[in-house]
Amino acid sequence: MTRVAPSLLSADFSALREELQRLAAAGADIVHLDIMDGHFVPNLTFGAPVIQALRPHSELIFDAHLMVTTPLQYIAPLAEAGVEMISFHYETEPHVDRVVQAIHAAGCRAGVVLNPATPVEVLTDVLPTLDFVLLMSVNPGFGGQKFIPYVTAKVDRLKEMIRARGLRTEIEVDGGVTEENAAVLRAVGCDILVAGSAVFNSDDMARTIRTLRG
Repeated sequence: MTRVAPSLLSADFSALREELQRLAAAGADIVHLDIMDGHFVPNLTFGAPVIQALRPHSELIFDAHLMVTTPLQYIAPLAEAGVEMISFHYETEPHVDRVVQAIHAAGCRAGVVLNPATPVEVLTDVLPTLDFVLLMSVNPGFGGQKFIPYVTAKVDRLKEMIRARGLRTEIEVDGGVTEENAAVLRAVGCDILVAGSAVFNSDDMARTIRTLRG
């Protein structure tokens, strides 16, 4: 079953504990945590101290998406803060395998993120070491953007790569995910759908999550 990971980027930052509780009550599976450094992307969000403060208030899986230029230095603090999943951008790191190994050594599931214009084929060699791949369906840095249609074909190609090699690697998609395009993304092989505005701006958060999940 496809899982839904609402992005805390679209939450009310003045009431994050309450927002986490709303997500749990609405049936979310995962909490997506966008960590931005103001360098790789033109925005700043939050880091390990905020996540550590939130951790006791939620039993949901914490999924940290590193939009930073130096991902290696974030891994230990995030693992200590209670994050279960950590992904970093292929575009930021010349030593992808080293960072994947560090994430696993910290006891977390490891993922690599690809920007919309980065082809999935760059992961050919490292794919067997990954627990999941996060495909950006908007250009990273801001919430509320529109879905880039050609990413659907990328999901399809990546799924075929995974199947052809008998892997269990999951596919996560982040950016512009809505109730309208979720069915197509599920059909081509998405395992985790990240949705920010679609969930937090919904009049009925539980219904929206159910619709996204299918």
